[in-house]
Amino acid sequence: MVKSAGPPAEPRGYLRQRAYDSLRQRIVEAELRPGQRLVERDLAAELQVSRIPLREALRLLEADGLVLLVPHRGALVAPFTPADVRNLFDVRESLESLAARLAAERADSAGLKRLADRLDSARTATRDGDRDAIAAANAGFHIDIVDLADNPLLTGIMRPLEARTHWLFRLTAQRDPAQQCSEHEELYDAIRAGDGDRAAALAHDHIAAGRQTSLDLAAEWTDPQLDPEAVAARRRRRR
Repeated sequence: MVKSAGPPAEPRGYLRQRAYDSLRQRIVEAELRPGQRLVERDLAAELQVSRIPLREALRLLEADGLVLLVPHRGALVAPFTPADVRNLFDVRESLESLAARLAAERADSAGLKRLADRLDSARTATRDGDRDAIAAANAGFHIDIVDLADNPLLTGIMRPLEARTHWLFRLTAQRDPAQQCSEHEELYDAIRAGDGDRAAALAHDHIAAGRQTSLDLAAEWTDPQLDPEAVAARRRRRR
């Protein structure tokens, strides 16, 4: 009697994507904390993948800025230092202001409905005190505005920042969610009214308002002994 060969093995690309998606979500939602070591053996067993697709997933996460591959130490969740946070705010203040201006000029009724629905989700999450849902809704609101800007080049520039923006919202969940929700409502009103100048100014001020609090919090979650620039320099010397 011929034994069944069993179900076909899952393609490596599928396993890589599954590992990537799982780890990305756990990092962005702060289940895995900045600076935390990622042990390949344990992760491979937990995710039920071999080391090869796991390492490929870790390299993709490194490209997203979520993981740091350290010579002789393996993989770590990226430390997300105050300098990283400052750089992210510098870019967001400029580009999201542009996105808000373009959204006010170009948003159609369907796009405005999506943005309003996102605001409703944020209000509900804020009322319920659900920090995970607050972070997801607030990050999604900013992503939706970039989509409404209808500028493929801007979208392509901003897309790699989406995970880090969501991560920042989750790590700074203790910021006043009611205030953030109120500022989002003002920004939505300006976009709906087609007032590009006001939308751009509100977007800039809204993002800038969270800068110092986020920098202060980043100093608390960062491992001061881990310098990403030094790690990157060591990696370049090894190539």
